[in-house]
Amino acid sequence: MPTYTCAARAGLLDEGRKSGIARAVTLAHAEVTGAPTHFAQVLFEDLGESDHFIGGVPLAHDHLFLYGRIRAGRSQAVREALIRRLAADVATAAGLEPFAVWVYLLELPPAAMVEFGHVLPDAGDEAAWTAALPAEDRARMEHIQRRLRR
Repeated sequence: MPTYTCAARAGLLDEGRKSGIARAVTLAHAEVTGAPTHFAQVLFEDLGESDHFIGGVPLAHDHLFLYGRIRAGRSQAVREALIRRLAADVATAAGLEPFAVWVYLLELPPAAMVEFGHVLPDAGDEAAWTAALPAEDRARMEHIQRRLRR
C-alpha cells in the first residue's frame, strides 16, 4: 500500500541504516494511519555524486529524500502527523540532522492501486478487505507482519 522511496548519495546509508530507516518508516506509517505494517514497502536508490542538485547546483551536504506514495482519504491532521513523524524518525535512523531529511507524500486513489493481487481498500477498510481475501493471500501478509516483530 504505502510505497516509500528513499534516495541518498551512494555510500551514505549502510545496510544497518537502511534497515533502521525501513523499520522507522513502516512503524510510523502503521502507528499514525492504523494500516497494518505488512502494507508498507521501502525502496532505496543510491545517487551518484552528480545526480542530486538543489537550486541548480550539486548538493553540498549529506541529504536524504523520502518520497511516499500513500492511499488518499486520510485527514489533513493524520497526513501532517505522518510527515512529521517520518521526518524525525528517518533522520534519527539515518544519523542525519533534521534539515537534511526531506519528505514528500503523494496520495493516490485506492482504486488505482493493486497489491497482493487485489485492488486496495479505502483507508480504514483494511480489516474487512483482508478478511475477504483468500486464506493463502492472508497467510502471506501475516508472514510479512510476523517478520517485523523479530
